[in-house]
Formats: sequence, C-alpha cells, structure tokens
Amino acid sequence: MLRSPAWPPSVTDVDTADVEATAGRTGSSPQDRLAFARWLADAAPSLSAGTAGGAFAALAAVAAADVALARTVEPHLDALGILAQAGSTAPEGSTWGVFAAEAPGTTLTATPDNDAGADAVRLDGTKPWCSLASTLSHALVTAHVGDGRQLFAVDLRQEGVAPHDEAWVARGMPDVPSGPVDFSGVRATAVGAPGWYLTRPGFAWGGIGVAACWWGGAVGLARLLRSATVDRPDAALLRAALGATVVDLADAEDALATAAAQIDASGSDDTDWSLVAQVTRSRVRRAVDAVSQRVVATLGPAPLTSDPAVAARVADLGLYVLQDHGERDLARVGRIVVERGGVAW
Repeated sequence: MLRSPAWPPSVTDVDTADVEATAGRTGSSPQDRLAFARWLADAAPSLSAGTAGGAFAALAAVAAADVALARTVEPHLDALGILAQAGSTAPEGSTWGVFAAEAPGTTLTATPDNDAGADAVRLDGTKPWCSLASTLSHALVTAHVGDGRQLFAVDLRQEGVAPHDEAWVARGMPDVPSGPVDFSGVRATAVGAPGWYLTRPGFAWGGIGVAACWWGGAVGLARLLRSATVDRPDAALLRAALGATVVDLADAEDALATAAAQIDASGSDDTDWSLVAQVTRSRVRRAVDAVSQRVVATLGPAPLTSDPAVAARVADLGLYVLQDHGERDLARVGRIVVERGGVAW
C-alpha cells in the first residue's frame, strides 16, 4: 500500500501486508482489539527518531483493515513510546490509553501523596474523552498541578475510577466508548516533569501517527471505488472519481512520508515540530475528507445500507478525523508562521 518515494528506510522495518492481514482477522470486541495491540507492540517499532517510517506504516496498515482497531491500537503504542522516552516501563501484559483532552466544566487535579513517594499523587476530578477506560488496565493521564499540567501513569482497575461508557452514543466507533471518567483519590505516579509531555518532540510526532491512521482508513474506502471501477471499466464517472482519489491519497501519503523522513533524520535539530505536525495533519485531513465524500457520493447508498463493514468504516473514519479541528487548526498554522516563520516564501 506504500508508494511514495519520500518514505525513509525505516519503512521497511514493518511487513505492512502481514500487519493488515492479521488486523483483518481480529475480532471486534475491545478485548480482541487490545490483544492485537499487544501483538503489534512486539511486531512494530515504537515511534522515535529512526523508526518513524515503520511506526506510521504499521498504523496505516491497521486502519486499512479496520478503523476502529487502529483507534484502539494507536494510543496503546503511543503510551508505550511515551513511557520509554521517560525511562519507564509498562507492566507485563498491560493495555494503555492516553487521556490528555480538556473540556469546559471538567478538571482533573493532582495532589502530592507524600506518604507514597516523591512521584506519587492522588487524582481527583473528571477527565473527558477517555477511550476504552472501562476495558484498559492502565492509562497516561494529564492533570493540573498548580498553573500547569503534568502526565501521570494510573492503574484504572483501582477503587475511585468511574468510567461513564453510557455517555458515549456515537454511531461511529460504537465499540470504542470514549466517555468521561471520574477520579476520586486515585493513586498515580508522575511520568516526566511538569510540562514535559506537551513540549517534547514526541507529542507532535504522535499527532502525525494519528493522521497515518486516517490515511489508512481512507485507503480502505478507496479500494471499494477501485473494485467498482474494475467491474465497470467503461463508466467514465467511476474512472474520474478513482483518478481523483488516487491523487488525493498520493498527496496525503507524501505528507506522511516526508514527515517520517524528517523525524528519522532529526537528531538534535531545532525543527518546529508543532508546525510540521499540524501541516501534515491538515494535509491528510483534507485528502481523507475529499476521498470519503467522493466515494460515498459515487457509489451511492447501496454499500452504506447493505454492507455493515462499509457502513462502519464510513462512520468510524468520519468521527476519527474530527480529532483534527479543521479551521481552528489551520488558524494555528497561520499563527505559528506569523510568530515564528517556518515557510520558505
């Protein structure tokens, strides 16, 4: 599924065909998907300078098979990478999420628990957008410490953790509930210093990994259009739609491959990773939106009403790409360029 010449050599560290085939055989229960996440953590490299090509290719391959599976796998791999960057390790057999979102009216605070050690805290409050909190064993959670935020590792199986799966009514990814979680006196351990999680280059790199999932999900949709065109080779509109889709997906792949090459070559440079990440994400989002709309419009309602897998992919992908905030994130690109530069023109 990879064609861009911009991919760095690390892209060959992963057998994407094997990853996609294995993902396609995975069951749809959260337990099945988390078992696959543990398998992929051993089969694919953790995201770092020197492994970005393979890491992004693996995520895209998973999403090409199952978008909801990619949504489950990506935060688990992200958490393992974050722990490694912080010099920490995950317990054997554990499954992880990353809960870092903020929302009006909800606050999670961390209070030092001096009796339990220098890095120990108690968490109190509510954290929004906590995917699979009722199924995962652990999570990395951001919480307010004074005027800043800090990252903490928490065992979700202890008393005081109350997920609200009932708040998740989405038709996209219905089996990946992402409701809020209430924390009451929950023990947790600091991972990195205050502010470290958001300022490290890996934060931006992880955001590009999410975009790799979006692209893989769109590749799965595009295959439907290709099959329809093969079946009706004389249909000019189908050929035109397929051609436009090929161009859109190539543009998105080039964006991901170029970013992966930059990460792999980064070392200790002074790249503005927040700009690289947002431009990459916005390019991929634009292409994925175009492909999704075109495929649905061209094929009509039949696949959406008669094929559960197609209906799920369209709904799942449509919800997933909303992790990009559209015009708000484009405005962020404009602000960065005005304040710090970053474009050749």
